[in-house]
Amino acid sequence: MRTSQLYFSTLKEAPSEAELVSHKLMLRAGLIKRLGSGLYTWMPLGLKVLRKVEGVVRDEMDKAGAQELLMPTIQPAELWQETGRWALFGPQMLKIKDRHERDFCFGPTHEEVITDIARLELRSYKQLPVNFYQVQVKFRDEIRPRFGVMRAREFVMKDAYSFDASFEGLQASYGRMYQAYSNVFSRLGLAFRAVAADTGAIGGSGSHEFHVLADAGEDLLAYCPDSDYAANVELAEALAPAAPRAAASEALHDVETPKQTTCEQVAGLMGIPIEKTVKLIAVIDAAGKLVIVLLRGDHSLNEVKLGKVEGMDGFRFATEEEIRAAFNCPPGFLGPVGAPAGTRIIADRTVAAMSDWVCGANKPKFHIAGVNWGRDLPEADVVADVRNVVAGDPSPDGRGVLALCRGIEVGHVFQLRTKYSEAMNATFTDVDGQLKPFEMGCYGIGVSRIVGAAIEQNHDERGIRFPLAMAPFALAVVAVGYHRSDAVKAAADQLYAELQAAGVDVLLDDRNERPGSMFADMELIGIPHRLTLGDKGLAEGMVEYVARRGGDLEKVPLGEVAAFIRRKLAE
Repeated sequence: MRTSQLYFSTLKEAPSEAELVSHKLMLRAGLIKRLGSGLYTWMPLGLKVLRKVEGVVRDEMDKAGAQELLMPTIQPAELWQETGRWALFGPQMLKIKDRHERDFCFGPTHEEVITDIARLELRSYKQLPVNFYQVQVKFRDEIRPRFGVMRAREFVMKDAYSFDASFEGLQASYGRMYQAYSNVFSRLGLAFRAVAADTGAIGGSGSHEFHVLADAGEDLLAYCPDSDYAANVELAEALAPAAPRAAASEALHDVETPKQTTCEQVAGLMGIPIEKTVKLIAVIDAAGKLVIVLLRGDHSLNEVKLGKVEGMDGFRFATEEEIRAAFNCPPGFLGPVGAPAGTRIIADRTVAAMSDWVCGANKPKFHIAGVNWGRDLPEADVVADVRNVVAGDPSPDGRGVLALCRGIEVGHVFQLRTKYSEAMNATFTDVDGQLKPFEMGCYGIGVSRIVGAAIEQNHDERGIRFPLAMAPFALAVVAVGYHRSDAVKAAADQLYAELQAAGVDVLLDDRNERPGSMFADMELIGIPHRLTLGDKGLAEGMVEYVARRGGDLEKVPLGEVAAFIRRKLAE
């Protein structure tokens, strides 16, 4: 491709609404154009990148035995009503009516549609296992679309669905998809981690998220540098302290804290480590009853974990009015000693192992110190892991300590089991002639999101630094003076033809622009390799080479360029 034939336009500055680096650079490089809130047109250069990502995804899906189909984007409400998700999915689902006032939605995902296909088409265990996938536009009505393609309302997704006759078969299908996903992100040249994750609204028995590692990531990940352990912080287990609880050594006593309402402030006033403090979080359980949750002062509540404690599904935080009514005390001075009778106490594992700790006294402007289980208050009703892990916690696999990093979720795989097949009566006849529900798996990749995530991970002050596998072009040939020098024009045209014949995805910059402007554009759009031709170099029989990711400028004999570039592309 020649720049004189390619439509692209670059900007010196990104629009003011762009926040993330990837959003700014995609707009500046002309990869996308904003149509409306969370809606973007993929321009020719951006679409080339998107199609390259799709190509790698399709290739790995095909190699894993999945078969491509294409389902409708518009889905009838009846299917979603069978599973109960028509009401449960929430306002992210864009609901529409046709001229006959029948309800439809613009598909945010396709579990119901594919399950309907399975119950109509798959009758016998002899047809199993099977895995269907599609690459398609989805729509989710985000409450606050932002960050460009990272959180758009309309996006391109690859979703796959496996059907098996047994749980063992599902595990095998899941394993193949897990490996295929690892292959996809490795081939795309991305630093990533697969982490154990919560199943969320999709449901099922187990799942893993695939995250591109980047400082701008919305998800906090816990991993062990000395092992393969990794998990989303929502799911990462905080082990109980290894040492047994120490015996009480302090007497219970009040501490005046006239202005100190946080654990940090109380610890500072008393001159003690914050690790000696305990905070109380008042919540209301599904039955509408007050529940006390206790955490060490420097720890934070993990709402996903708490929601999995028996009786806590759908809990909410107590209001200030509810707190004052129950404790006769304002927030900031609450504690479990002398709490309302019959109140259920859930203690985090760390708190359950503490002695001589400090907490609120349930009276304004006072805390109490020297608190001990069994002596000053009964043992907790429930001891559970309800906190977020922190760096330095023991790794759950026993092979080191945890570190934290941020990641951008670009893929998610689920073991759905029979959640959808049972709800929609999707069954097959097994080897014994019995009807059984399909064991299902669900596997999604945010294809368009990968582009943004890759830029977050691969950029510098000059622009994008695309990995080779997803770059719009592998090589840029910048012909300085193409319109002024017959020698440059002839050499550039010949080299361009030679590289194309060798199968190199090359962009010839034949614009009548200043060299600095041409170099800046090629760096901005992220092309990994660049050759420069000019009268001075050609007089010496040389072409200049530079890699987008840095390194010294190299001079290459004109007659050896094609072989040189092939070596570079193979590195």
